Amino acid sequence: MMISHVTLIKRDLTYDSRAQQAVLPVTVHHRDGSTEETLLMEPGQVELLHIQVERAIELRQKDRERTGVML
Repeated sequence: MMISHVTLIKRDLTYDSRAQQAVLPVTVHHRDGSTEETLLMEPGQVELLHIQVERAIELRQKDRERTGVML
């Protein structure tokens, strides 16, 4: 199935130490209209997501400082 987009669900993620996987609460929207919840992530994927989100926050902050928009 083709994925249309993914949206975050406002819940904490969980971590299964035996499986060494994080479960990120998301809704995966497929192009046929069906949905499914959760995204399983291996430790390396969790670390990569952390780095990417941290970078996005830094870029947003720099842009706000540059444009004078502070919230």
